[in-house]
Amino acid sequence: MAAAGDATAEAIVAEATGDGGSAAAGGSGFTLELDQDQKDIREWVHGFAENVMRPAASEWDEREEMPWPVIQEAAGIGLYGFEALAQFWSDETGLTLPIANEELFWGDAGIGMAIMGTSLAVAAIFGQGTPEQLGEWIPQCFGSKEEPKVASFCSSEPDAGSDVSAIRTTARYDEAKDEWVLNGQKAWATNGGIADVHVVIATLDRELGSRGHAAFVVPPGTKGCEQGAKVKKHGIRASHTADVHLDDCRVPGACLLGGKEKLDERLARVREGKRSNSQAAMQTFEASRPTVGAQALGIARAAYEYSLGYAKEREQFGRPIIENQAIAFALADMKLEIDAARLLVWRGAWMGRSGQTFENAEGSMAKLKAGEVAVSVTERAIQILGGNGYTREFPVERMHRDAKIYTIFEGTSEIQRLVISRAISGLQIK
Repeated sequence: MAAAGDATAEAIVAEATGDGGSAAAGGSGFTLELDQDQKDIREWVHGFAENVMRPAASEWDEREEMPWPVIQEAAGIGLYGFEALAQFWSDETGLTLPIANEELFWGDAGIGMAIMGTSLAVAAIFGQGTPEQLGEWIPQCFGSKEEPKVASFCSSEPDAGSDVSAIRTTARYDEAKDEWVLNGQKAWATNGGIADVHVVIATLDRELGSRGHAAFVVPPGTKGCEQGAKVKKHGIRASHTADVHLDDCRVPGACLLGGKEKLDERLARVREGKRSNSQAAMQTFEASRPTVGAQALGIARAAYEYSLGYAKEREQFGRPIIENQAIAFALADMKLEIDAARLLVWRGAWMGRSGQTFENAEGSMAKLKAGEVAVSVTERAIQILGGNGYTREFPVERMHRDAKIYTIFEGTSEIQRLVISRAISGLQIK
């Protein structure tokens, strides 16, 4: 009998051989070879990252401003927009989305987040909305090629980060007007306040904790939704992060993702002590974790490649420093960890896209490993460059600052370990 952990491997083999899905190229069985469409998209995104993002990276990091001209260029070539995201998502293997993210964040993490930050709000709408809501709101998240817009997913609060059950933003239904009234403050919101569309997680019943949450779309120009303080960050500084204040913010009843009937049924089940399969914030985070891991991979790969090239050219004591075993072994370990993390990311992305259950928290594994690899690899890159690595004249310093957030946002490393430990033990580890 196969162990529980072997079920995923068996499913992958079945998918690759045609026993459980589409056959691999040439019908030769299991393969990790990308198909031509995946290679073409990778090359296309890589070209934009290399030729547009990298030359602009240092400027926008120093300015700490949203790089609207770069977003405009991405929109102009079809890289930023609903069509691009749909193209990435349409790949049945689930690999194109993480591949595209890895290349973008290889270019620059701050600008990459400015381009991809909208996708978290889109994921919430896609995962919880009705078909009508998807059709109405997802295109508005991106705007047009001529006038691109961004969207914001607002979950965290000043006193509710990892502990989503502590969310205090409230939603009250005004039946007479068929409107929801939102009140509260959101913190650390990517694109917060500058977004056309905000997706807000609010509580309807605090006694139910995270099971009493729901997600609401706040349309463009809604009164009572305003930007608070902009956050000055350690890294990914080209991406806008700010508080969002909701003061008697009224949205139409149709802005409740999933609809009121579905919400009422779910809350009734929870109050009766039955299991609820839908927690608005956690549902969005779990689906996005492998993609977030791919972003961290891009940063790590960029730092590794730069330090490898540097080590081949930099001479000390009459020879390139890569000829010193300490440097060569460090680079070998960096490459090893990056490739291992990528396999976890690809597994998680494939499982999510093909509807496999994350029995062992494989999505959290991918995000945890990739985030910690990004931090360790960028730190080693600085060490390889020595004094140069510590200066802003060389990009690994920026990469190191950018990498650190991947052990913090969308679930800290500690939270990921908690999720994994609960999954493998079946116990409510605290």
